[in-house]
Amino acid sequence: MRALVLELFLALFLALPGAALAQASEIAKPDPAVEERLKGLAEELRCLVCQNQTIADSNAPLALDLRNQIRQQIAAGRDDAQIRAYMVDRYGDFVLYRPPFKASTALLWLGPLLLIAIGLAVFLLVVRRRKATPPVAAPLDATERAHLEALLEGKPVPTPGEVKPSKRGKR
Repeated sequence: MRALVLELFLALFLALPGAALAQASEIAKPDPAVEERLKGLAEELRCLVCQNQTIADSNAPLALDLRNQIRQQIAAGRDDAQIRAYMVDRYGDFVLYRPPFKASTALLWLGPLLLIAIGLAVFLLVVRRRKATPPVAAPLDATERAHLEALLEGKPVPTPGEVKPSKRGKR
């Protein structure tokens, strides 16, 4: 008897942590009209855990909770604008995939354009500097000239002591 009680206690002790990690599940028999509104709203809201998925696409526990909150608010009779406003009040403009243009989100909207403009300005400056200063070749001394002429004519390359003045003259 004592062993049976100990086994039951041990089983209960091992099952409790699993219950603590359990999450609420989606409803078993969803209403099609509610689910259609939920899908439309969930496509506009960002998962705060994943940050690159909508709450409709995310499997994160928080996304599941947010979808259930939206269902509850739809059941309470709130319209889409009220539900969006509730989510923004609770989680900030970050929860919206298309946040409104205002002072706090101006950098978010104008940042990419600003980076493109800076990149274009740097590109134009580099191109202008390259055109403004053409490369100037340094004149060759007698050794380098003899070496080059030997290479071009296919002759053996002279050593520095064998260099003679060129037949063509200096250029």
